[in-house]
Amino acid sequence: MKKYKYKIILISFIALSFLACNDNLDITPEQDITTDVAISTSSNLRKILNNAYADARSSVSYGGDIALASELIANDGDIYWNGTYSQPGEYNEKAILKDNSYVREIWLNGYKISNQSNIILANLAVFTNASEKDVAEGEAKFLRGLVYFDLGRLFSKPYIKGSVNNQLGVPIVLDPVLDPSKITFPSRNTLEEVYTQVILDLTAAYTLLPETNGVYATKYSAAALLARVYLQKGDYINARNMANIVIKDSGSALTTTFAKAFNNSENSTEDLFAWQVNSQDDSINDFNLFWAGSDFGGRSGNPDVDIEDQHWDIYDDANDERSKFFYEAGYWCTTKWKSQYANIPFLRLGEMYLIRAEANFREGTVLGLSPLDDINMLRFRSSATLFTTVDLATILMERKRELSFEGFALFDAKRLKQNIGSLPYNANNLVLPIPLREMDVNKNLIQNDGY
Repeated sequence: MKKYKYKIILISFIALSFLACNDNLDITPEQDITTDVAISTSSNLRKILNNAYADARSSVSYGGDIALASELIANDGDIYWNGTYSQPGEYNEKAILKDNSYVREIWLNGYKISNQSNIILANLAVFTNASEKDVAEGEAKFLRGLVYFDLGRLFSKPYIKGSVNNQLGVPIVLDPVLDPSKITFPSRNTLEEVYTQVILDLTAAYTLLPETNGVYATKYSAAALLARVYLQKGDYINARNMANIVIKDSGSALTTTFAKAFNNSENSTEDLFAWQVNSQDDSINDFNLFWAGSDFGGRSGNPDVDIEDQHWDIYDDANDERSKFFYEAGYWCTTKWKSQYANIPFLRLGEMYLIRAEANFREGTVLGLSPLDDINMLRFRSSATLFTTVDLATILMERKRELSFEGFALFDAKRLKQNIGSLPYNANNLVLPIPLREMDVNKNLIQNDGY
């Protein structure tokens, strides 16, 4: 299967945030089937689940815009916003307005995916096959855990290891909304509560999901995402353990060259989870739109996100394939997002080697391989000179070489307490504002500081 096959079968309110309500919700929607029918069979629930995947893959979320926000907000000279759209420009300037439409769509789509997941989880009784039920539950919890993790990272101050973390997170809504007249107006949970829910969901997904599942989430997709979550929390033991499980048991392997990890029409040997894209999809791939030259599907900015000279300073070996993974189209483009119709790698085995190396180093352990051997696995794959020793700074720089332009920049800066230019890692304007639309209709929400 090359893409998620999906069909929207629920009434139109699912396309709206269920944290907000206005007069438009009073209009009787047109639909092909009733809500009762939509949730009455396992086949229909599977269609809802497929649509949740498709919504997650859409450009406003994991099809590029969350990663774009992370890279531009964290930008300190490695890239340049060359585009004409004002909303990403606000990210780059660290001057984000409350009515920024990109911010609004990240929020709305996140809660749309969460609601669809909640609908699945509330109606598991319709599954007559126990295995199909477990898979559906695991996939729904994988998607819900994923969106709450990133909503928490984007709309909250950084998680601080060893602290209470009672800073405001995002509202956690676990009940499905099937009747627009019953939309609730929840307040924000703490960030600690958000992470607790994320880990509960992903741990359940890891237990429930099979080892193979076509292009959908698997046991090892959940394990890899858990490794990422634990690393963000500074829980290095659990991050190390989950990354090691993925490396040891998933059957995945690093691609033979760095280039083979990207621009693929099918999942590579390294993909633990990838968003499926092809020419028949109606969704725009915003990684390609903003990061590629116009001859390859990007906008006329050639590209909108230009790679600046400063970025080349991170490479220590001219033979490193990653240092040459660029092309010129008026300005410099990363080759990672060159293909308009390629799958979008989201959880790669390369990231797991980096997580295990960093966590092992911080804990003084050698689970799996040593930090040196893990880092040299990636350097060997990229034809870079192997190290004879590593320290934490070396490991973190290798992480930047490997994962640049994939959406990690802001989240790594925050967890590592790295300033962005003159801004401290916990500055107010490195956090997205709660969208103005939500604040207008939900008086229980508290806006982020600085907005």
